[in-house]
Amino acid sequence: MDNSIEDSDSFVHSNINGVHNLLKLIAKKKQRRPVFLHYSTDEVYGDIVEGSHTELDLLKPSNPYSATKAAADQLVLAWSRTHGINYIIVRPTNNYGIGQYVEKLIPKSVKFLEIGRKIDLHNNGTPIRTWLHAADTARATIHIINSGAVNEIYNISGNLELPNIEVVKKILAHFGIQDNIEHYIEPSVRQGQDVRYSIDDTKLKNLGWQPQAIFDIELEKIVEYYRNNFVW
Repeated sequence: MDNSIEDSDSFVHSNINGVHNLLKLIAKKKQRRPVFLHYSTDEVYGDIVEGSHTELDLLKPSNPYSATKAAADQLVLAWSRTHGINYIIVRPTNNYGIGQYVEKLIPKSVKFLEIGRKIDLHNNGTPIRTWLHAADTARATIHIINSGAVNEIYNISGNLELPNIEVVKKILAHFGIQDNIEHYIEPSVRQGQDVRYSIDDTKLKNLGWQPQAIFDIELEKIVEYYRNNFVW
């Protein structure tokens, strides 16, 4: 999201033009057309103070990244109606896991602590995110392919809401830091910050899927990985 605020061109190129090109290729196929599986994001709904977004809610993206993802969603829906392309759109919430790009909160926090830098924390860490392990996202996607229906949209939620500051506190605790945490944080302000994402994935759970990862257990593994593997 931060990169899209600084320069949106690559996101427009990949998320809009890239999806557009793939849709055109599929539309040209007259036989054995594949189902178009599109990874969207919970961010296309925008933020929500109370309750959770369902797949039927209007899209109200609030930053360049989520705007390009919402545009891609609309392209998929339009190509389905106009060209008869079959699709599945999945909208997972905030993913985490080993191997995540280092600009993301968890790996960035670990690396900054390792090199003695303060953790850059937007809006005092108050924004709330729902955390979903990447392995659960993969399992959900496979479950949807095997048990879901085409031409449908599925939210995927980890069902664990945490303010960003609470995640940082958990990371600090793995470094043996539980007091004076303000000494390890550099507050900042991000434009267009969404206060809370929350999606209702009852539709997916009705297919028999449930997240399996336990955040605190996985977080310990992730912290140790990035402490032992300096990826930058």
